[in-house]
Amino acid sequence: MTSKRMKEELEKRLHKDDRLMTFDREKDQLRIENKHTGKGITIELPGIVARYQEQKEKAIDEVVYYVEEGLEAMTGEQHFSGKEKNIYPVIRSTSFPLETGDEVPFVYDEHTAETRIFYALDLGSTYRLIDEKMLKKEGWEKERIKEIAQFNVRSLSTEMKIDQVAGNDFYFLNKKDGYDASRILNEPFLKSMASKVKGNMAVAVPHQDVLIIADIMNETGYDILAQMTMSFFASGHVPITALSFLYEDGELEPIFILGKNKKKQ
Repeated sequence: MTSKRMKEELEKRLHKDDRLMTFDREKDQLRIENKHTGKGITIELPGIVARYQEQKEKAIDEVVYYVEEGLEAMTGEQHFSGKEKNIYPVIRSTSFPLETGDEVPFVYDEHTAETRIFYALDLGSTYRLIDEKMLKKEGWEKERIKEIAQFNVRSLSTEMKIDQVAGNDFYFLNKKDGYDASRILNEPFLKSMASKVKGNMAVAVPHQDVLIIADIMNETGYDILAQMTMSFFASGHVPITALSFLYEDGELEPIFILGKNKKKQ
């Protein structure tokens, strides 16, 4: 499917009288806005076309679902008080916008050279990223959001599936609750895994809905991890980074894998 056909399909399925759709031909982006509020969501068409090659209609269904849920979340007023248990951190790539479509800065923290930490208010089937305007309206400080989010992420399940490939162990966390990648911020969990691995511990968050932890026992393990991470990155609804990280002494350092050689940045 071409970007043009994908654009037409999404316009047809997302059309409503109170929505305005604009297409940026140069950037190959489709923006869907609420006419009354001016708030909206911008879709990168090439990424969806790429996922369509593998997932077919499922790729379009997912985009439509997230856009519908996202636009719905933008229309209502959200409050933090009484909803402290619904505040979580979310991991995004460093290319993710730092402000809303209305140019209001999001609340975020630096994480690694490849990732940033944003904060979200969970609304059930979707969530809303917390911005400075919401903070000001509620009279909250950023540190309060950060502390609550860090506490809440530790309450999430860390049950993992394991695969053994060429003498290396690969652990997968894939609960699909919107916060799989966020578990990378659960320091006690990472330290617990570090105490179990026999080789080098690597961590990857290729997209929002998966966390990979690898117990690398040989050079082949790095190659397998690189291929695995790239595959997940290409198929994820919210891609984060195709790079993986070495976890050493509580620090995450990006690793670049060239053939059978590994190189730390």
